[in-house]
Amino acid sequence: MNNQNYAATIFADATPEKAYNAIKDFRAWWSEDIEGPTDKLNEEFFYHYKDIHLCKMKLIEMDENSKLVYQVLENEFNFINDKTEWVGTKLIFEISAEENKTKVKFTHEGLVPEYECYEVCNDAWTGYIKNSLYKLITSGKGEPNPKDKEGFNAELAKKWKLD
Repeated sequence: MNNQNYAATIFADATPEKAYNAIKDFRAWWSEDIEGPTDKLNEEFFYHYKDIHLCKMKLIEMDENSKLVYQVLENEFNFINDKTEWVGTKLIFEISAEENKTKVKFTHEGLVPEYECYEVCNDAWTGYIKNSLYKLITSGKGEPNPKDKEGFNAELAKKWKLD
């Protein structure tokens, strides 16, 4: 089987600049429970959802209004054997203008079907990119996991019996 990285694409009625700025604001579309800057080159930030998922990332590439790349430095899942599956993978956001819309292609490079977490992560990324990030770009309000409350991650944990 070819290594098929997880990918999702959205098209939004917004400028590439608006999409670029929305993506950098992980607290507005992924989780309000993030520590550290998500929009500064070579800076690290920490995400967690209870003890189910802990992750440290670093913004390693910025191309104004067209590309953002984050590298996973540390990761721990509590529901799979290899708790570090994401370590060394990259979150790549490519932004371009296409037919009066802005195209955002998200690729989680290294997240492949062979990974034990793939199905859970596929569901999660699809929700965050095609729903929350899309809404943030188009309406200015995403649907991140709320701080200290139940949100999308809770629904996902229940679905996959991770809690």
